[in-house]
Amino acid sequence: MSKTVVMLSPGYPMEMAYFTRGLAAVGARVIGVGDQPPGALPDVARSALAHYEHVSLADENAVLDALRGLARHVSFDQVECLWEPYMLLAARVREEFGLPGMTLAQTVPFRDKEDMKRVLDAAGIRTPWHVRATSVAQIWDAVEQIGYPIIVKPIAGAGSADTYRCDSHVELNDVLPLLRHVPEVSVEEFVDAEELTYDTVCAHGEVLFEHMLWYRPRPLQMRLHEWISPVAISLKDLSVDYVADGKAMGRAVLAALGFQDGFTHMEWYRKPDGEVVFGEIGARPPGARVVDLMNYNTDGDLYVGWAEAVVHGGMNRLTNRYNAASVTKRARGAGRITGVTGLDPLLREFGDRVVLVDLLPVGSPRRDWRATTIADGVIMVRDPELQTVIEMTERIAAEVELYAG
Repeated sequence: MSKTVVMLSPGYPMEMAYFTRGLAAVGARVIGVGDQPPGALPDVARSALAHYEHVSLADENAVLDALRGLARHVSFDQVECLWEPYMLLAARVREEFGLPGMTLAQTVPFRDKEDMKRVLDAAGIRTPWHVRATSVAQIWDAVEQIGYPIIVKPIAGAGSADTYRCDSHVELNDVLPLLRHVPEVSVEEFVDAEELTYDTVCAHGEVLFEHMLWYRPRPLQMRLHEWISPVAISLKDLSVDYVADGKAMGRAVLAALGFQDGFTHMEWYRKPDGEVVFGEIGARPPGARVVDLMNYNTDGDLYVGWAEAVVHGGMNRLTNRYNAASVTKRARGAGRITGVTGLDPLLREFGDRVVLVDLLPVGSPRRDWRATTIADGVIMVRDPELQTVIEMTERIAAEVELYAG
């Protein structure tokens, strides 16, 4: 008998529609609950849903009331949510209806960076030195304890939004007004290192799929300079010494937090001396189209693979076949896209190693590069050889330009 799965926010952000499709593809009856008007749902999500409840996800009581009404007609087997702002809502729904999955207490360490680090510190996992702060005075006290350079970031943030590096009192003074809208922050030691991810799909506490991504440069640098074309490389070989300690640390994190089922996205650092330091974890997939990179890496479908794991407790084995990379492009100028240069010669040269070109078309308004991880579009490439992929991404970053005016 098929399971009935409630999917919170089935069509937003963009990737959620494909996870919704994945649930239907593995035989689940999917009920969507979200704040997008029904007409705004992506077609791929709409076609996968057996029913859709349009309700504000920010109103917990309204969501629970809507589901109580539905429960008079259909029973729910589980609830899934892969959008970080509503992880706690999903846990609240599980507890209200007695559904399996992460409880509120289990979910909090995946949303609260300080609580997460407290659990990991107790497990002996190296994290940056850190202090929780809810006022300007507490931030200054934390600086006295940690020393510069520091990172200031939201306790419940996602990615590198509202994250700042400060090397002095002067820089911190400049940053503090930018954080007025953030109720609680983590003040952390800045770890000068390469930054990578460790991502997994799990079922019953077993890692069914694992993945690593290498950022070039670090995400914080990407957010500081508009001229940078951010590069992310999905690695083929996870057995090399360079990433071995990061993988072992990631598995230790999963054990310490008792993670059982679904996607996880972790960030970690490798210092020049080889020490590895854990950054943070989310009980969700990575954004910025990294799941698409995983698919190009494996020739698989992680949207369906995740659904297999959470609905049926297993998934078809996927093998890393390629190094796959994305290059995010930011247009020069303001206004609407007026043209692209440098792309056609590289497409001819790289051939079928270019697997995706998704740039804003001429006439489209520029996106706010500070507010979106995909900026004005992405180009993806792949090859079995890592050095070849590095060289292709560097060429695309340097030679392809979008213009706006």
